[in-house]
Amino acid sequence: MRVTGEGTLEVPRSALADTVLERLTTAYAAAADPERAVAARAYMKDVAPFLGIPTPERRALSRTVVQDTPRPDETDCTAVALRCWQLPEREYHYFAVDYLRRHVGRCSSGFLPVARHLITTVSWWDTVDALAAHVVGGLVAADPRLTADMDAWIEDDDLWVARTALLHQLRYKERTDTERLFAYCLRQSGHPEFFIRKAIGWCLREYAKIDPDAVRDFLARERGRFAPLSVREALKNIGA
Repeated sequence: MRVTGEGTLEVPRSALADTVLERLTTAYAAAADPERAVAARAYMKDVAPFLGIPTPERRALSRTVVQDTPRPDETDCTAVALRCWQLPEREYHYFAVDYLRRHVGRCSSGFLPVARHLITTVSWWDTVDALAAHVVGGLVAADPRLTADMDAWIEDDDLWVARTALLHQLRYKERTDTERLFAYCLRQSGHPEFFIRKAIGWCLREYAKIDPDAVRDFLARERGRFAPLSVREALKNIGA
């Protein structure tokens, strides 16, 4: 992935992305609802403008956009994602996230810088969490060497990068690296931001579905280091 002199990622050429973006912008623009757009933007704390397309309708439109298109390679995925992110309306970002979730298996570890760019640009939980669990998590599962990157991300000053590191194992279930999970939670236990404290509780709660005793024992030892929010979230389904 080439980085320009301004430090931004260069969008690669992709005929597939040309087709997808032409269909996408046509279909989404025709379905825009300005009144819904105002409400959606307010709900998402003004992170971006919206077209005002309800999720079920948006996903139905997305299926027509990709109908009869070939499976993408990594270059296509990169081009689609970056071009969607260049568009202001949030629904285009959602399309990119859904597209990457579906095709992350077509991407190598070299896609991680693209994922980081998406996570750190127009950042909010609605895109970051899906990218963390489904895209970054998929990349790390396919190439365990990327755990070194996660070890760096958990130390990052950008709260969304750190949140991604916390959540990247969210869907690993029995494959979860428990030692790393607990270490990441401890590393960020004193973080003042709600979104980090919530993520700590969320990833522990998810792992508690697999090994509740391990989570209980961990919190019995370390409870004093965590915010009450993190503890409540972690123990929500398993009790103290």
